[in-house]
Amino acid sequence: MYVSVTGIKPKGLLGWLQFIAMTAPASGKARRADGVLLCDFGSRDGYQNTLTVWESKKHMMAYRASPAHLRAMKRLSQIGAGKVYGYEADIIPSWEDAFSEYDRHAREV
Repeated sequence: MYVSVTGIKPKGLLGWLQFIAMTAPASGKARRADGVLLCDFGSRDGYQNTLTVWESKKHMMAYRASPAHLRAMKRLSQIGAGKVYGYEADIIPSWEDAFSEYDRHAREV
């Protein structure tokens, strides 16, 4: 399995509005994407987070290349700041375990 943890910290009211407008379509597509095992959303420390678990990294990369995700990523710098981390796992992690990995290894995008 492949785990992906992301965080976006919208900047200002305009950033929040853009975040909602851009992530709603991408989130819906992620929930229905081929190979997705878990697609969950949360917030922490001002960041809006996603935790997705995929059958394989290949499945995650296919979603990442989808039009809905690409549109959202092209606007990221206007929306706010972001961090990502992905890793292989044998089990679906809890948010706590996923954040533990994310906190140690996430890179800014």
